[in-house]
Amino acid sequence: MIRNPILPGFNPDPSFCRVGGDYYIATSTFEWYPGVQIHHSTDLANWTLVSRPLTRAAQLDMRGNPDSCGVWAPCLSYADGRFWLVYTDVKRLEGDWKDAHNYITTCETIDGDWSDPWYVNSSGFDPSLFHDDDGRKWFVNMQWNHRAKGTGVNPAHDSFDGILSQEWSPDRGLFGPVTNIYAGTDRGLTEAPHLFKHDGWYYLTTAEGGTGYEHAVTLARSRHINGPYEDHPDKHVITTKGASGHPVQRTGHGQYVEAPDGTAWHTYLMGRPVMHNGKPFCATGRETGIARCVWRDGWLYLEDGGLLPPETVQHTAASPARQAVVHDRLDSLPPEFQWLRTPYPDRLFRIETGALVLTGRESIGSWFEQSLVARRQEDQAYDAATTLDFAPTTYQQGAGLVTYYNRHKFHGAFITHEGGQRCLTLISCNGDWPAGALDHPIVPVPISDGPVTLLVEVRDAQQQFFYDTGKGPQPLGPLRDASHISDEGAQGEHASFTGAFVGMMAYDTSGQGAEARFTRFSYGPRDLS
Repeated sequence: MIRNPILPGFNPDPSFCRVGGDYYIATSTFEWYPGVQIHHSTDLANWTLVSRPLTRAAQLDMRGNPDSCGVWAPCLSYADGRFWLVYTDVKRLEGDWKDAHNYITTCETIDGDWSDPWYVNSSGFDPSLFHDDDGRKWFVNMQWNHRAKGTGVNPAHDSFDGILSQEWSPDRGLFGPVTNIYAGTDRGLTEAPHLFKHDGWYYLTTAEGGTGYEHAVTLARSRHINGPYEDHPDKHVITTKGASGHPVQRTGHGQYVEAPDGTAWHTYLMGRPVMHNGKPFCATGRETGIARCVWRDGWLYLEDGGLLPPETVQHTAASPARQAVVHDRLDSLPPEFQWLRTPYPDRLFRIETGALVLTGRESIGSWFEQSLVARRQEDQAYDAATTLDFAPTTYQQGAGLVTYYNRHKFHGAFITHEGGQRCLTLISCNGDWPAGALDHPIVPVPISDGPVTLLVEVRDAQQQFFYDTGKGPQPLGPLRDASHISDEGAQGEHASFTGAFVGMMAYDTSGQGAEARFTRFSYGPRDLS
């Protein structure tokens, strides 16, 4: 049995690719570095992270990118004996404009050294590359319209101004006419185009309805690559709009793959909502699910009928049980960890024997250089802990354990310096910056020199920090609202669509670069049933 999500935690916008008996899924990483996550499987149930291909400044430099910008919606494909990866680096999110630059990189092996990219265009985001049977390559992306209402091709949402198609080659770049091949349905917000071919038809998968609870996988087809495209009889293949009781929600943005035995599969973006104060929030962010499909009368449908994706799929392989991950020594950076924005991690951290040493840089709200090294929250309930030693000399220096969504939504337990002594404090921001920048501050807790273990217990919408100086865990401050660390945790310009992380951080706004030595990190799911 396959249990959804197959990629738990922040793993949105899944691009699906098969090479022989190997399956690959590439997902968005937004402002987290290195860029793009690629997972591999041979049975569709068990997935392993095998690559983050955008690893150097020539490929990706996100310093200064606002929250929820950076790498959107990659497209992974295989042709001509190599892998091709299309990605966007978004430089602006708020307002009527988007600055979204599209690139292509390639590599003969999935875990090799990917090429410096070709710049392609900036007309919109969610680009993909289709390799036709005749060897020609077609670049498609949604077109962004910054102009006034009533100027777009789809009145359901003017800014999403149709899907553009143009031929591309490594030697010539884009060439030939640009064609707007698809305006979308009345659901609107048409994005995430992926082309594939089946029985002589060109099929265009798109995502519609936004990334929230009206999201959908939409399908259209044509005999010609540049259209005209006709909509699926049901318009959508997957959507959970209007089915608030279904355990899988926010479904859309995926891609089709056919298995060697002819079985049809479709990935999709999904969320697992938890109710808090009468409203849902997705503690584990936007994740990746999979569904088995069937062909009927030239159209793709979910195997079990309807539009609601399955929570489980009967299969020859089984999804693995969730396990705790304990790093008793940090002799290398564990593969599940990332950092923010910069292609120069040596400015943020280094590995010493048995320890990750973080150099304090800018504040937790910086868009340039944060020393935050963190992993995804993959479970609605979990425990995490880290052991560190840090000797601050001013209140401008701190190091500790953080639960983090973005610069406006975080909670952190820090060792710092107040009143002439080393102490512990909590810093929170609940999304209502600046009023919530120091939400429920606590009286600093004095501690003696030496290593300290910081712990956090997260249980759906609540979290509690603890500290241990060798006498057993003691609570640090009151309960915190964990629902803030989610897409739904704030409204307006500070709402976004990445995911929750938990990790280690050091800051030093004095500019002295104080160092904190982290020797242990653990993360373990907890069953609340």
